[in-house]
Amino acid sequence: MNVGVIGAGRIGGNCARQLVRAGHDVLVSASRDPDALRATADGLGARAGTAAEAVAFGEVVIFAVPWTAVERALEEAGPLYGKVVVDTTNQFGRGGWEDLGPRTAAQVNAARMAGARYTKSFNTLTAAFQAEAATRQGAERVVQWLCGDDDGAKELVSGLIAEMGYVPVDMGGTATCQVMEAPRRPGAVYGEEYRAQDADAVLEAVRARRPVPPPPQY
Repeated sequence: MNVGVIGAGRIGGNCARQLVRAGHDVLVSASRDPDALRATADGLGARAGTAAEAVAFGEVVIFAVPWTAVERALEEAGPLYGKVVVDTTNQFGRGGWEDLGPRTAAQVNAARMAGARYTKSFNTLTAAFQAEAATRQGAERVVQWLCGDDDGAKELVSGLIAEMGYVPVDMGGTATCQVMEAPRRPGAVYGEEYRAQDADAVLEAVRARRPVPPPPQY
């Protein structure tokens, strides 16, 4: 599968690396020195290009830019109509964590990405931890939480997550995914390691609108 990655930093770079390792063709883009981008792409085993080229290239497009750079990245990317998008961002603005009121960060970005088949994942764990965890096997595999309102898009992205070395767990829609969003706090899965055997208890709590159990200790 062809995957475009917008943002060649730590999260985007790790996603690109794991996708290439799984046998996918990847094009990375970033708003910086083209020579540096080409060197990054070469190190990942990927191609380099612009954000618009990443969108044109990818059957799936991963957004891995800082929250404050989302608008500019979207302008550079152009129309996303019909594209399966994976949003990895967290709502950390110039003054700290942004208060989005009753909306989730996923709802905010889904509205920004008009026409896209929006999903959110890869946002709850640090890039370094994700890179280390991608090589784990069996019961030690780590959960990557996933949300979105397009079941077909989530099914496709779940397959990619599994191929990249993680366990995909569907948290539900963009309106009910607060527990997978920043910041790290009691009652949220953000910033915490989970494995498949502990995911069901989280999902049951979210669906019943009960507090999420304390994170497991491995």
